[in-house]
Order: sequence, then structure tokens, then C-alpha cells
Amino acid sequence: MATVPTKIKVQLSGNERLQKLKDAFHGKYGQMPLFYACAPGRVNLIGEHIDYCGYAVLPMAIEQNILAAVSVSDSKTIQLANTDPKYKENPQWHYYFLCGVRGIQEHLSLSSLTGMCCVVDGTIPASSGLSSSSALVCCAGLVTMEANKKSLSKVVLNVTLAETCAKCERYIGTEGGGMDQSISFLAEEGTAKLIEFNPLRATDVRLPDGAVFVIANCCVEMNKAASSHFNMRVVECRIATKMLAKARGLDWSRLLKLGDLQKELQVSLKQMLELVEEVLHPEPYSRDEICKTLGISNEQLCENILSANTQHATDFKLYQRAKHVYGEAARVLQFKAVCDSSPANAIAQLGDLMNRSHESCRDLYECSCPELDQLVDICLQAGAVGSRLTGAGWGGCTVSMVPGDRIDSFLQTVRERYYVPDARRSALEKQSLFVTRPGGGAAIFIEE
Repeated sequence: MATVPTKIKVQLSGNERLQKLKDAFHGKYGQMPLFYACAPGRVNLIGEHIDYCGYAVLPMAIEQNILAAVSVSDSKTIQLANTDPKYKENPQWHYYFLCGVRGIQEHLSLSSLTGMCCVVDGTIPASSGLSSSSALVCCAGLVTMEANKKSLSKVVLNVTLAETCAKCERYIGTEGGGMDQSISFLAEEGTAKLIEFNPLRATDVRLPDGAVFVIANCCVEMNKAASSHFNMRVVECRIATKMLAKARGLDWSRLLKLGDLQKELQVSLKQMLELVEEVLHPEPYSRDEICKTLGISNEQLCENILSANTQHATDFKLYQRAKHVYGEAARVLQFKAVCDSSPANAIAQLGDLMNRSHESCRDLYECSCPELDQLVDICLQAGAVGSRLTGAGWGGCTVSMVPGDRIDSFLQTVRERYYVPDARRSALEKQSLFVTRPGGGAAIFIEE
């Protein structure tokens, strides 16, 4: 069986970035790389914070990626270096790489690993909501598979790597749902993807002609592994699942995801929204109210439901979180349906869905921030038909859908109104505002 993904032969003379990486690798280790691996970042067009609730999402890979040059040895040690000088004094990025290595080692039951020398180069802005950390984990997983000469069929390999890299990111404390890793491996150039889970599968989504997607970074960094915001939302959705299940007389103790609850009840998303209105109240729930409703102790709540970094939490907004998840899940399906049917006003319909998604993220899920909201407003005023935060939120990027004939004036207006007035943003503008197209998935490169 051939090792896959299929190795792509490249001429370094025509690729300045690969040539610079090769030179950096030689300067660091005194030898030449054996192969290169890359994993792309992603932009989620719609479907925020619902993958870990079991619902489909609609991302596409972007051209920015994590690229690694690699050689192997019998040393059974891993040596890592980064082309970006700022990471020399900050070894935290090593943990993400080692997550990918460990995940593959455990999945394949490898008692020992081939030694590796690696130099990593990234073009995805860090903490921007474009999945730089997950791309690093995915790149490391792919590198480990290739270095240890493990081979699977292409479909099995991509699904295996996506699922394994999603699970292993929990080693650094993030309870994500798998979207970032899935699109990194399952992406295909020229198309967005509807990513569904359990089982993992990806369906092409053709985006409308005449629309351009633009990413704009609000320049507020958010590291989801370094704070409790992200895991708090996961926990609130988990508790909402159990409270709704209890109200319907189900065995709530075995249900963890809002999507699983819908399957159990065998009802529509509209009916789930009606159930939220009927059962949950808008006021925050206290620990005591949750424990009393579920018939558990505070100790059981802490041990069986809360995550390690949410043990301090005292108030839980269950109504708002569940309402967002079920509403957002419906918007994803509506977005795909519009893309599939391609009506004359497709761009306007998709823009409206994106706008409603941002409003829900802002008001119900509370994962926006003032800078993101300001940037969304500017993008809409500049000519976007739809604009929303993308990624975990609390900082990072927006994605806007812009009619092709407005793109130049759009970029100029956003530049002048958001970036130019602020010295720090202005300095970051070149890497913060750009048009993106659906890119390809993770790959191995070898020099011709």
C-alpha cells in the first residue's frame, strides 16, 4: 500500500518560501530536509461554536499555512526550531506540535518514534481565529505519520488524521469539536466543505460566482487554550443538554451534546428551539439550581460535568447558549441549501445568514468583543453583504462576503477606517486584511 497523501514533487527554485525554509533547516542542523509537510489554516464561513455540540459546520481552507521541513534519524529524539525569531524565547508552541506527535503515537500504538529534526514556518496570524494552533497540530501529525513510514488509504488516512488530531488537542486543555482539524485534512482547492461528524464526512459546497470572501483581523489576540472562555461555553452547552433531557424524562446522565439530544428526541431544530423557550429561563443558572434540578451534589457537578478550568464558575447562561447552537445549526443548513440551489439573490441570502450568525454570536453566545463588532460594522458599511466573526471569537478575525465589483473600494474603506487610524493596527495591516479563496488540504512535499 502506498504512503499517502500522495507526495507532491516541487522545484524549490520556483518557491521562495520553501527555499528559505530549506536554507534555514541547513543552517540549523547542517543537513538537508528529507521532506516537507504543510497544513492549512481555515476560515469558518458559518457555524460557530457548534461542532463540539455535534452539528455540521461550513469552513474552507485558506492559502496561509504551517509548513515544516523534516529529516529523520535513529536518535529517537525530536528537535524543533521555528523560523520566526519571536518563538525562540517562547517554547509554548512546542506543546501544540508535540500534541500531534503524541496523538499519532497513541493512535498507532507506536512503542517508540523515529527521531526527527524539524524547522517550522507559519504564515497564519497567531491567535487570529484562523486555526494556526490546530494547523500546527495537524502538520505535526502528518509529519509523524510520514517520518515513521505509516501508510493508509487516502480516505482512511485523512479521516484518521483529522479525528486523531482533534482528540489530541485536548492534551493542552481545549475541548474543541473537530472542525479545524477536519478541514485541514479534507479540504480541496476551489470548494468550501460541509463538515459533518459521527461519522466524519465532508461534502463539497460550491460558493456563488460573483462573491469574494475577505478576512480582516481585528488585531485582538485570543488564545483559547490559555483562558476559560472557550471551555466555559462547552460546559454551558453540556449542562443545557442535561437540563433539557431531564425535562423530557430522558436519561440525562449519558447525554453530553445538544446535537445528541435532538437525535434522541427525533425532532426538528425548530422544535428544539421551542423546547429551549419552554424549559430554560433567560436568567443565569446558579450551581445550586443546576444541582437541585439534576439531583446531584456540587461535588458531582465539579467532578463529572465541569472542566478543569471552569471549576470556579458560579453562573451559567444555558438558555442563551442553547438558543445560539440550535439557531446556528439551522443557519448552516440554510447556507448550504442556498449554495446548492443558487437562486438569483443567493449572495443577498447568504449575506443575511452571515449577519444573523454574528448577531447570535454577539448577543447569545457572547463570544465577540468591541473591536470585532466595530470591524463587522465597518465591513458592512464598506459594501459587504454579510460579515461575521470567525473562529472561537473574543478577538481574531471577521469574514465578509463582498460582491466582486466592490472589492477594491471595500478594501480601501476598511483600511482607512479600521487600520490607518491606529498605529499598531496599521503596522499589522498587510497580514490582517486579505482576499481568500478555498485552498487545498494538508500535504507532503518532496524536492524534485
